[in-house]
This record gives sequence, structure tokens and C-alpha cells, in this order.
Amino acid sequence: MPAVTGKLAAASIVLALFAASTSTASAQKKYDTGATDTEIKVGNIMPYSGPASAYGVIGRTEAAYFKKINEEGGINGRKINFISYDDAYSPPKTVEQARKLVESDEVLFIFNSLGTPPNSAIQKYMNSKKVPQLFVATGATKWNDPQNFPWTMGWQPNYQSETQIYAKWLLKNKPEAKIAVLFQNDDYGKDYLKGLKDGLGAKAASMIVAEESYETSEPTIDSHIVKLKATGADVFMNITTPKFAAQAIKKNAEIGWKPLHFLNNVSSSVGSVLKPAGFENAQDIVSAAYLKDTTDKQWDNDPGMKEYLAFMTKYFPEGDKMDSYTVTGYGVAQTLVQVLKQCGDDLTRENVMKQAANLKDFRTEVLLPGIKINTSPTDFAPISSLQLQRFKGEQWELFGDVISADVGG
Repeated sequence: MPAVTGKLAAASIVLALFAASTSTASAQKKYDTGATDTEIKVGNIMPYSGPASAYGVIGRTEAAYFKKINEEGGINGRKINFISYDDAYSPPKTVEQARKLVESDEVLFIFNSLGTPPNSAIQKYMNSKKVPQLFVATGATKWNDPQNFPWTMGWQPNYQSETQIYAKWLLKNKPEAKIAVLFQNDDYGKDYLKGLKDGLGAKAASMIVAEESYETSEPTIDSHIVKLKATGADVFMNITTPKFAAQAIKKNAEIGWKPLHFLNNVSSSVGSVLKPAGFENAQDIVSAAYLKDTTDKQWDNDPGMKEYLAFMTKYFPEGDKMDSYTVTGYGVAQTLVQVLKQCGDDLTRENVMKQAANLKDFRTEVLLPGIKINTSPTDFAPISSLQLQRFKGEQWELFGDVISADVGG
């Protein structure tokens, strides 16, 4: 009998240890709506149609990248269920789609939704629901405001940083410039304009000779270009989204206006802007970059670029490798994967934001050398450096140093 009792005691100890280890394992796994042992539901909103549809390829690239991740076993054993909807760049539609994603689809968070007006329309809703609005696809400065909007974070360099860099360059190299500005009449356009004025400082009033705004509902911006040419400006600050950027480049050539042309980074894609506008019309345009350009021969033997091209060939063969928006989609998707890896088995919305605000010198290999992603609980601006580039032949040529231009939220 004593031997049996001993065996029973040993068995009960084993069972107790097993139960303890099981409860520890389950205690380590923490989920909010949208996450399980097998799945992470990620919401996304893109303008697959409408005036900003050139950006839709970003969402398609992300879908392809998550397919790759899922085929390779997912993240910590979980597959990404990527649910992406079209809002046609219309804020009321964005609100509708965000509600659908959060309340019907029950996603863990919304990732990389595109556009300043669309994201502005859902920012308060997302923060009141305490659902991450993560790595929004817009460079508006206001996404870096963790104190007031702790559930919203940007990804790309902010617009004010970019035009401040242009302003610094002009003050140094062309201090007597007469600047004509064309800008989209919304938060995105006004943010860029503010950066330019702040960068020029006291000289803004004398250097900016004309400001023309346009609405995204306008079929063409040709009349605005004609008006700006009439001012005699020798610098053109082109703050437009892809469709209108291509129109502006074409119209400048058509009417023989040849100012020093600065084109905002959001419309610097060779594939979807400069090629349609005509390479011959785009010569010597200046822009700023933070990502590698597939058309730049210096990256031909770059391991990161080779990885990106191999991904495109296998998972998104119908995508345009020359389109910088596919590079953008790839880079931001890789950043999200890093955040989710850091989350481990704690897939709560709070921990997703905590990990997104804890990126240290992270690099997706499509970033330019010298540019790293860093965030903290008080800094929601992952990328804050850019390098100037000039369009030559059929590609951008980088010049100068990588410039950091932090602008607070």
C-alpha cells in the first residue's frame, strides 16, 4: 500500500506541475478583439478608386507581403488576416469603413490607412475606441502627438520637415528666389505650406510671390499653372498628389514655364507620376527621398533591393517595380511585422502601441543608408530624415547629405 500511495503522490505532483505550467502559458498569452492563437486581424483603408487611386498599389503590396509572411508560417505562429477597403479618398467613406473594420470585422487595429483628410476624419473615433491607428500613410505633423492622440502614429517623414529642408536649401543656394506655390486645399497641402513658411522664416513674405490652392474634385489644375507662370516666379513648389503632379509637370512643359521645380515626396514616383508626365518634361525636378529607388543603378547589387525585387517577382508579379509606392508598401509592412514580433504573445491593443513606440534603430532594407526608424513613448515620428534628389534621364539622382529635420507634433 505505501508504494501505491507514493505513486499517487508522485502522479498528483506531476499533474500539479503540469497545471501550473499550463496556467503560466495561458497567462502569458493576452489577446484583445482581433487576435487569437492562430490569427491577427489587421484592418486597412486605401483609395483604390477616386482622385488618389495611384496610392492604391500600397495596399496591394501590403496584401502581397502579408501573404508571403503567412506562407512562411506567420508571426509567432499566427497568420495575418489583412482586410482592406476602398474609401475613394473620401473622408465620410473612411468613417464608414473604419466603423465596419472596428465594429463588424473586429480587427485588432487599423494599419496604414491613407491620406490626411481621411485619417483626420477617423482620428478621434479611433482614439475614443482605444484602437490603434498605426503607421498612417500620410506625413501630416499632427500624427506625432502622443499626449493628445496616444492611439495614432505616423510612419513616413512629416511634410513640414520636407518643405523646411527645401526652404533651407533655397535660403543657402537661391536667396533671391521668387516662389510660386501650388497646394492641395486640405490639411495635407496646408501642412507642407506651413513647413515652407517656417523654413523661410522672416523671408517667407518676400520670397513667396503666389499661392494657388486646388480641390481634389477639380478635373485639371491647368488654369492654376497658367496663373502661377504669369507671376514671373523662378521657383515652383509643387504640393500635389500624383494625378495633379503629373498634370502640373505636363502643363509646365506645354506652356514653356521652366522654374526650379520642387516636387513633394508623396508624388515622386517614377512609375506613376514622372513616366506618365513624360521623362523629357521632368528633367531637373528636385524632390526628397527616404527610400531606395528601384530605377537607381547604384542599388543593382544591393542585398535589400534584391530581396524586394525577388518578393515582387514571386508575390506581386503584376505590380510595377518602378513604382515607389510598392517600395513604400513593402517598407511599412516590414515595420509592422517587426512590431508584431516584438508583441510576442501579448496581442492587446495597448501592447501593439507600446511596441510601436519602442522601435530602436530598426531598418527595413529599402530605407536609404543612414536612415533608421526610432520611436519612443514621447516620439511618434518613426522616420525623420531625408536626402535631396534631382531627376536626370529616367531616374532620380541623390545629392547632398542625409538631413534630419525633426518637427514636433
